Amino acid sequence: MKRILVIEDNTDVRENTVEILEISGFETDSAEHGKLGVEKALTFKPDIILCDVMMPIMDGYGVLRELAKHSGTATIPFIFLTAKAERADMRLGMDMGADDYLTKPFKKQELLDAINSRLKKNDFLRSEIANTYQGLNTFLQEASKQTDVRDISKGRELRRYKKKDCIFEEGKKANTLFFIETGTVKTYKLIESGKEFVTGIWGPGDFIGQLSLLNVNGHYLENAAVMESAEICEIPKADFTGLLYGNPTVSRKFIDMISNSLTEIQEQLIAMAFAPVRQRTAKALLQMVKKGMIQNNFEGGIAIPRDDLAGIVGTTKESAVRTLTDFKNEGLIAMDSGRRIILLNPEGLKMEADF
Repeated sequence: MKRILVIEDNTDVRENTVEILEISGFETDSAEHGKLGVEKALTFKPDIILCDVMMPIMDGYGVLRELAKHSGTATIPFIFLTAKAERADMRLGMDMGADDYLTKPFKKQELLDAINSRLKKNDFLRSEIANTYQGLNTFLQEASKQTDVRDISKGRELRRYKKKDCIFEEGKKANTLFFIETGTVKTYKLIESGKEFVTGIWGPGDFIGQLSLLNVNGHYLENAAVMESAEICEIPKADFTGLLYGNPTVSRKFIDMISNSLTEIQEQLIAMAFAPVRQRTAKALLQMVKKGMIQNNFEGGIAIPRDDLAGIVGTTKESAVRTLTDFKNEGLIAMDSGRRIILLNPEGLKMEADF
């Protein structure tokens, strides 16, 4: 049963609204002013909040500001209840993050339609989104409805890249977020010796370029190049910004979608700082297994340049090759003449990574 909190200082309006909602199958709670409303929102944990604008002690804008400070209430759908004379002020409320508003007096069906619409959208945005081009487009379509912008999924086609194609270059203006549908991409930085320091290898379902778009200097922080032919969806910076700042619920869902790879970067940096080469190599290989770059037979997987592997591990090419040879001799992996690696003993390799 969905929970609804009604914050309204007019007793008749508050009680009538609660009665309609309870008859319609919702669980309700109510408050006669904003301060009490905030307190009840934190304990009652409603699925949606209906809130009057003009109230004593704390008005509706104050309620919205207070709830935005708490992670548990910041993304709850919020509908303002407003008198006709206050409609001109609703732009402020929408800019602050309110999802909708109803003008009093409203009809029963208007109330229920507004609530059901917002609950449906919120349920979608809280649901699991597939890490695919189709899943991304579905999210973008729904997000467009909530961020008050054009449908940013329209015209969002996949662009095909060939092996060794450059996607973006360090120092160039950052103007695009990239979503990988198929293929494999490496990100890297060039160090003083001219060698590549590989910062990550990314595959289907990963985003790249997000940190660069947030960079205050407005430039890409690293390079990105295709390792195996790829299909990539490009999202312009303006749309990226709209998704990030346009609506609290959309923003949190979008951040969750694009930040999975950032966790991997953090784990990789920690491993490089403290783990021995053997353990780092095992962790790198397991990450490649997870992304489908290494499989358990020679029919799949891709050729992995040893320079790239060394860059990921944070060691020399010679040390990387020596460690791979050790793993091969121990029966953990096998290698063919085309530089492909296959997994023979996943549990053994995991023990090396966790050692």
